[in-house]
Order: sequence, then C-alpha cells, then structure tokens
Amino acid sequence: MNATPVPPILSVEGLRISLKGDEGRAEVLDRIDVTVPQGRIVGVVGESGCGKSTLIKAILRILPKNARIDSGAIIFEGEDLASLSEREMSRRIRGGGIGFIPQDPYLALNPVFRIGTQLGEILRWHAPPQFKADPRGRLVDLFRAVQLPDPEGALDRYPHQFSGGQRQRILIAAALACQPRLIVADEPTTALDVTTQQEILRLLRDLVAELGVSMLFVSHDFGVVSQLCDDISVIYAGQTAESGPTQRVLHDPRHPYTRMLIDCHPDRTDSLVGIPGTVPSPVRPPAGCRFAPRCPLAIDACRTVLPEPTRLAEGRRVVCWRHADPLPELELA
Repeated sequence: MNATPVPPILSVEGLRISLKGDEGRAEVLDRIDVTVPQGRIVGVVGESGCGKSTLIKAILRILPKNARIDSGAIIFEGEDLASLSEREMSRRIRGGGIGFIPQDPYLALNPVFRIGTQLGEILRWHAPPQFKADPRGRLVDLFRAVQLPDPEGALDRYPHQFSGGQRQRILIAAALACQPRLIVADEPTTALDVTTQQEILRLLRDLVAELGVSMLFVSHDFGVVSQLCDDISVIYAGQTAESGPTQRVLHDPRHPYTRMLIDCHPDRTDSLVGIPGTVPSPVRPPAGCRFAPRCPLAIDACRTVLPEPTRLAEGRRVVCWRHADPLPELELA
C-alpha cells in the first residue's frame, strides 16, 4: 500500500496583494506560490523589492492597513490564515503556531528591558500551560539549546550587553519559546559577520533537525540558501519564477532570472555589476512576465501573458515560456 502523502505545513497558493498609495493601487504580489513541506527548510530568494518582506507580513497577518489580499490563500495546517480573526492570529497562530526570527538583532530587542522580562512576555501570552508554570526554567533551557553563554545570567542582562551573534541566538530562542511548528526567518544573518553567520546557519539547521520544525527562510543570498535550505522558491517583482530542491535549481536553473541571479553572485564573478535594468514599479508593472524587459531571451508571449506554472521532474516548477530551451551563457551588465 502507498503511504498517504503528508500535507505541507504551509502552502501559499496564488497569492495576490496590493497596496493603496498616492499613485493608485500597487500590485506587490502577483500569484505567488510557496510550499513548505513538513520538517524541511524552504528558502525564498529574490532581489530587494521583489516582495519577500510582503510575503512574510502576509503569512503573519501583519500587513499595513493600506494592504489588501486580492486573491489566493495562505494555508497553515489546513486553515486559511486570511480568514482568521485578529484574536485567533494573536492568541493561537503567532508565537504558538508560527515563530518569527527578525532580520536585525540590534533593533528587535527593547534596550530598556532585561532579556528575561521581554521573553517572559512571549511565554505569558503564547506558551502552552506547561511552560507558563516555570517561564524562567523554560528560557534557560532554550538559551542552552541555542548555545548562549551563561544562560542563567543572560536573563538578567540588557540587550546592549550582548554581541550581535548572541542577540540573534536570543531571538532564535524567542521564536522557539512556545513550541511553534513553523519558523519564519527574515534574513536573520544579514547584520552579522561571516564567521558568526556560519555559526547561526549551523545552529538553525541543527535545531530544525532536532526539534522537527519546518522553516521558511527569506534571503537575497544564494550562498546562504545553498548551505541551509532543502528547497528554494525564486521570486521576482512579486511573481514566482521557479521552485524546487535547492541543489537541482542551483545547478540547473530553468528560468533566465534564476540563472542571471546565480551568475552575478560574488562567488561566481569578479564583476561588481549585475543584471541590467531595475525591478519594475508595482504601480505600473509590465504585462506578462515582469522580468521580460530585462530578459535577453524574452519573446512576444513573455511580454503579454504570464504562463501557468509548469511541473518538471523531482518536484520542480517553473513559470517561463522558454523553460524547455537550453539557456546560453547570459551576459550581465
């Protein structure tokens, strides 16, 4: 007998989000698809301005007031998060179901409160009953798990008394405090030096394996994603370009944007320039594929109609009219 497929813990399906501004509504996400299987780390990669942060805010339901979900679904453990009330999101999903690791460890902690006070509030509002009985003990255990020096004493210290890497470990502990099933990480190594970055990446992978949680890891760095993530989803200007197992996508990209983004990584080129052109404005995006104005392989169909995702072998998907054509060596600017 065939085993019943395990549903993904998170499935973002055809998500479209727009923001109301002075120039009209800006379509910041356009039919985004991202899937996080149980127990895996999925990376979301794209240039600045491609919609990565908007995707995170949509999942956590912390979009600004001028934002609107126009269509699509955000399915977490079988529930569409877009349909839940703010009370349900606050009490049941944020912290308890989905943990969040912010980008900047220097700004995420309040400088006037001790670490124990700040993380104790998380446990007070979101933790299961077994952790509320002894919040200090729970935090000490978490600090040991993230390898923070002097875990007992750390609770009585202020954020400025820790290094950047130590603050990031505290934020990882905070994300894990209430036993979430999914961790959303927003470029958590960007503000760290290279050595500390490697330590945090190893820690994240070890914790995911040990605790059996899933992770959505947002980054602009293919090097970081290649070390940490099992699967990858590449987005451009609010549209999904391609997705699949990380190593397959990195070694055989089927979308020109993915190929050019990989080729301009510092590890692969001596040039300081990258892909010609800029990410288009979400207020007046081009029709069809939004990468078409910058793509050297674009044809007329690319400029008029965005194709439906094409499923390839090994769980890969690509949204490109020319995905089956061999990609030649592409010249960067």
